[in-house]
Amino acid sequence: MAGVVIPRRATWRDYVVLTKPKVISLLLLTTVGAMFIAASGFPGLIPLLGLIVGGAMSAGAAGAFNMVFDRDIDGRMKRTASRPTVTDVIPTRDALLFAGALTVASFVTIWAASNLLAALLSWAGIAFYVLIYTMWLKRSTWQNIVIGGAAGAVPPLVGWAAVTGDLSLLAWMLFALVFMWTPVHFWALALMIKDDYVAVGIPMAPSVIGERATVIQMVMYAALTILLTVIPFALNAFGIGYFLAALALNVVLALRVLRLFAVVRSGAKVDRASALPVYKYSMLYLALLFLSMALDRALFV
Repeated sequence: MAGVVIPRRATWRDYVVLTKPKVISLLLLTTVGAMFIAASGFPGLIPLLGLIVGGAMSAGAAGAFNMVFDRDIDGRMKRTASRPTVTDVIPTRDALLFAGALTVASFVTIWAASNLLAALLSWAGIAFYVLIYTMWLKRSTWQNIVIGGAAGAVPPLVGWAAVTGDLSLLAWMLFALVFMWTPVHFWALALMIKDDYVAVGIPMAPSVIGERATVIQMVMYAALTILLTVIPFALNAFGIGYFLAALALNVVLALRVLRLFAVVRSGAKVDRASALPVYKYSMLYLALLFLSMALDRALFV
């Protein structure tokens, strides 16, 4: 029939997009980093490979479920309008089946490679992200990313449990570190694309409490993040090498967040150029912080 557009057939690349691979990479970094920290060195080939594969499937399942539920708003935002669930390249039924299969496969893989606790924690992360953040918090409160950040903080617990079979104080401190880091990272993104969120009715902080209040909150969470990097050193969990690395990373983080604060304090509007340095550095910050922890434990503990 003339005028009818038939969606193209889905390829494996479309299913990769469905898993949000950019998000997976950062989640895997904190998972693997926690494994090396817990093991004070190499955690073993089978657990490492199992957590990389299982963790990728777990995060991918969460991403796929998220895309299915958010396809109505994704279609109205330029950044997400080409997602396969929006264009119907991957029908909703197929996307749900794919997400469900990844969920089951991730549990089996992580359990087989490590232990039941790690597998259960991974499932808890999926459930929290999909049921609590995506289906409830995201559309109901500007605190969505603060509370929902707990889902993104679960991977270090999974990595730690995979090596030790339990959760120590240091494991929970890694969880808290990622939890406190999340608002700084995500609100920097929200400041850049605030108009998109307003257009689809998502109550992100910049549009609800304003740019100035959002940046003040970012300063607060950055301070808490920095504090949480110091406490493990004070408790002798890490050595001087880690402390010096964390000090350097924290100085740069503080300067970038304070520079953003100077913008709103002057009364100027926060634009992409102002928020992007915080957003980009926050990812590098977390990666290098976990790397410095792992190296310190391997070399000096």
